[in-house]
Amino acid sequence: MKCPRCGHVDNKVVDSRAGKEGDVIRRRRECLSCRKRFTTYERIEEELPLVIKRDGRRESFDRQKILSGILKACEKRPISYATIEKVVETLEGEFQASGEKEISSVEIGGRVMAELLKLDDVAYVRFASVYRQFKDLSQFVEEIKTLISEPTDRPTKP
Repeated sequence: MKCPRCGHVDNKVVDSRAGKEGDVIRRRRECLSCRKRFTTYERIEEELPLVIKRDGRRESFDRQKILSGILKACEKRPISYATIEKVVETLEGEFQASGEKEISSVEIGGRVMAELLKLDDVAYVRFASVYRQFKDLSQFVEEIKTLISEPTDRPTKP
């Protein structure tokens, strides 16, 4: 494991703890060169499906891409990082449990939008605007009209 400060590869583990759900191990490490401490997380490498992109390319599933997309959509919204992480874990678990060898990016995006719709309307519209590649304001308006007119099982906001 490289030190994030100096890039040195020799370090020692100072502390290890299991995550709340027991699916991750948090390790505090100390670089033996510069003495900087940093945290790493260790998780089981799961067999996840290949992602089929819109242009037909295939690439490895990357939970970080889903996380960063959701984080971007939820920026400056009252949604905790823990909630976002839970959504990503749920989605990743579903994709793994499906047993499929390949999954389309369209299906992944649809599932992300469904989860965001449960969390926050604004985050949902932000994500949808990028995912569905809105070209103008009228597409935003149509999406918002759909949100307003369709009853959902979303929790009501105080």
